[in-house]
Amino acid sequence: MDTIQTYRADLTYSDQPPVLIGASSEQARRRAVATVEASGRRIADVVAIEAASERIGRQISATAVWLELDRDCGTAMDDLLAQVSEDVSAGRYSAIVSSTGALVDPVAARVEDSAVEVIVEADEADRAAALALITIKERGPADRLSDVASDQNAARLRQLSDEVGRIAATLARLSSAPPVPVRQAPAQATEQVPEVSAETVRSVIRARRLRSRYFADHFFADPAWDMLLDLLQAEIAQLRVPVSSLCIAAAVPATTALRWLKTMVQEGIFIRRADPHDGRRVFVELAPSASEALRRYFAEVGQVGVI
Repeated sequence: MDTIQTYRADLTYSDQPPVLIGASSEQARRRAVATVEASGRRIADVVAIEAASERIGRQISATAVWLELDRDCGTAMDDLLAQVSEDVSAGRYSAIVSSTGALVDPVAARVEDSAVEVIVEADEADRAAALALITIKERGPADRLSDVASDQNAARLRQLSDEVGRIAATLARLSSAPPVPVRQAPAQATEQVPEVSAETVRSVIRARRLRSRYFADHFFADPAWDMLLDLLQAEIAQLRVPVSSLCIAAAVPATTALRWLKTMVQEGIFIRRADPHDGRRVFVELAPSASEALRRYFAEVGQVGVI
């Protein structure tokens, strides 16, 4: 276990709500402390991951927990993530989990509450924005307006707001599609779902990737659609897709992909399935209604180039 230096805050009074930091290494400790201090928040304490569970239990007034993970801490990390997810669900505090790309699957397997903010390989702007966002959630409507207007990372906050808007717009488009058979009248429920070949879906995915040869990726970022296509391809090929693979398929930063994934699960478009052979991995699959909607979509567009 890496040694984590004990944090000693100065004695200057601050009315900012405290943040309790759990770090997996000394380097992780330094980075988390720098982010929280830059935000103007008070630090209640900084402890190693192995000691964080007990420390959280003794922290009465912390309004946020920041977990900085740059290495796999095994069972201690798994148990802590599960505890934090439960506590956030119960409304005890807000939480941010900052991890490396290698830890996406074990983190996703334990963090089930959608209110936990998960950031992956995040730069300083994303880290500060994540902390600012949970600060906004903790305050009333009047404070929220001033926070967004005055925060030094206002541009990043607006970008995150745009991401949320894109999610809402995508879900609105999906919900405007014809009702799926399970919601139709019995007479229509027996209508056969069109067959779609795996090669058809792969061709669409390849065509989407080819665009990056000629234009910058950010012009065409559409993670919801990319994830839908990847899951349909996997379903047809009878393959299972872990969270980490789906994040890659989304063709956006992992933090953004996880945000979309969380929303799609909440809306019932994706389903999370625990890996029966590996408790530290979660698979994602299409909900039956989403699968049918995609298949009918491909059948309707026919030979038209779908990108």
